[in-house]
Amino acid sequence: MICTRSLRVDYDDVTAVRDLDLDIASGEIYGLIGPNGAGKTSTIRALAGVLEPTYGDIRLAGVDALEHPEEAHRRLGYMPDFAPLYDDLKVWEYLSVFATAYALPRPIRSERVEHCLGVTGLREKRDAFIRELSRGMRQRLALAKTLLHEPNILLLDEPASGLDPIGRVELRRILGELARAGAAVLISSHILTEMSGLCTSIGIMERGRLAASGRVEEILKKLGSRGVLHVRAASPHPALAEVLNASEMLSQVEMKDEQTATALVLGGEADAARLLAQLVAAGVAVVSFHVESEDIEEIFLKIGAREVS
Repeated sequence: MICTRSLRVDYDDVTAVRDLDLDIASGEIYGLIGPNGAGKTSTIRALAGVLEPTYGDIRLAGVDALEHPEEAHRRLGYMPDFAPLYDDLKVWEYLSVFATAYALPRPIRSERVEHCLGVTGLREKRDAFIRELSRGMRQRLALAKTLLHEPNILLLDEPASGLDPIGRVELRRILGELARAGAAVLISSHILTEMSGLCTSIGIMERGRLAASGRVEEILKKLGSRGVLHVRAASPHPALAEVLNASEMLSQVEMKDEQTATALVLGGEADAARLLAQLVAAGVAVVSFHVESEDIEEIFLKIGAREVS
C-alpha cells in the first residue's frame, strides 16, 4: 500500500530524509518514531504530496505518486500536526465544507459527516464553533475531516498530541478498526509511549535514516533482547525449580521463594507455552505465568545507542 525506494528530501544544505525504503501493507499500523528533527514529518509530507522529494520513488496502492499524483492521493487521508481549522465555522459546517471539497456525492455528504462525528466522539460538539474547542477536540475534528472520504491510506503526523488518556484510547480503537478493514496507517510520534499497544510495526528514524524497521518482536529478536519470565505457584512445589533450571529456553533462574521465580527468556512464545505445559504436567499449580517484554522506548534507546556508537 505504501512503498518508497531511495527517498531523499533536502532543504538547501540540510538532508532531512536519506535514502528511505518503506513497505507498509494493507491492515498495518506502522509507527514512525524518533526524536524531533529525525525526518518523520518530512517523510509524511513527501508521501502526502505536500513537498516534492529531491529524488526517489513513492508508490501508494500501487500507483506512482510522482508520475500520477492525483490518482495516487485520491484515497489518501493526511492529518498534519497542527492541522489548519477555521475558528468561525461550526464543527458540522467545517466537515461539510470538506465533504464537498472531497467531491463526495451530494446524497451521502450528510451521512459521512454524521458518521465521522460519531466515530471521533464529536456528536455533542456538532453545533459548537471551532474556536470553542479544546486542543484535544480540535485533534478529533482534524481526524474526522481526514476520514470523510473513506481513505484506505492514512498519514497521521503526531495524531495523539493534545489528546487526554480517554482520547488516546479512542484513537487506538479507531485506527484498529480502520486497519482491520484493510487500511494502511502510518503514524509519526516522538512520544514513544504513545506507540505502545497501537502499532503493529515500527520504524525508528535517526538523522534522516531508518535505523530499524519491522514488527516489534522482530526488532527485539535482532537486537538480542530478552524478556523476563515471572512465575508463581499456588503452593511450594520442588518441581518448580527443577523444571525451570532444566529448561534450555531460560537463563539466570532466580527462586524468590519456594513458589515464586523469575528468569531471562531465551525462546519465543511457543517455547513459553511448552514450558508452562511442563510445569503443569509436573504437578505445579501455576497461578501466574507471564513474560515481561521490552517496550518501544527500550528498543529506541538500544537503537539510538548503537547509532551513536
